[in-house]
Amino acid sequence: MKRLFCLASIAAFLAACTTTEPTDTTAADVTASKPDKGTLTTTKGSMTLDAVLASQPDEIKARYKYRNPEATLKFFGIKPGMTVVEGLPGGGWYSKILIPYLGPQGHLVGVDYAQSMYPKFGFFSDEFIKAKETWVEDWTGGARDWYGATGAEVSAFTFGELPPEWHGKADAALMIRAMHNLARFESDGGYLSQALADLYASLKPGGILGVVQHQAPDGNSDEWASGSKGYVKKDFLIAQVEAAGFELVAESGINHNHRDQPTEEDLVWRLPPTLITSGDNPAMAEEMKAIGESHRMTLKFRKPE
Repeated sequence: MKRLFCLASIAAFLAACTTTEPTDTTAADVTASKPDKGTLTTTKGSMTLDAVLASQPDEIKARYKYRNPEATLKFFGIKPGMTVVEGLPGGGWYSKILIPYLGPQGHLVGVDYAQSMYPKFGFFSDEFIKAKETWVEDWTGGARDWYGATGAEVSAFTFGELPPEWHGKADAALMIRAMHNLARFESDGGYLSQALADLYASLKPGGILGVVQHQAPDGNSDEWASGSKGYVKKDFLIAQVEAAGFELVAESGINHNHRDQPTEEDLVWRLPPTLITSGDNPAMAEEMKAIGESHRMTLKFRKPE
């Protein structure tokens, strides 16, 4: 089981104001006013979101029914020309959508985990950990290949090392499936608290923090829902973000999937696209595919004015 858990975790990395009462918004509410699909660019030169999504390769489009990028970005209010911080961008699933959509007036800032957090996983090689020392340069260099003719500028930093010049500059920050490991190691380094402090500091007053995260069932134990299995409880996460100074302003069922009902024997990576527990069991793999990707909370927070 320990070997299985290590494989699952490795696969996950490769795969990757005024007080307002929270409201519940459905996907239909968010997608009600779509732009004209015939319009490929906006007045600022960026591509429309429809056009960006249509331009992605088939393997990316295959995840749309689970990840709902159009409805999610609209719910968080992401628009061309914004400066957006993206936590744990990895191989760029969302980055490759955001860069052309934000456009030449926009800016995407990638943020990775603190370098000191990676040895705590216990399975990364010395070479992998050493390479993290140049992650900022490596990620921005790679992301430049995603620019296109009218893409946003890109920058990067690591949590715990927010450059002073980035304080109060971002319009929005996105943490999409990126909070569970921070929660997992909060008691051994304060990584979640530090990340939230950096996100808060990077945002302008009134800036938005958008969170999409694998949601643990309330009935499962807090120990199981610590983040090590990929899941955290909604009440826990809201409390942590609010303690960092944010206000919860809305939540949505856009990324809910009630077919995902994990027991305390389960990891989130049993589900597609990772399928870590069923690689040599076609019947189990089909069962996991029938469930789909995980049940996810979608929470919109604001930094007070």
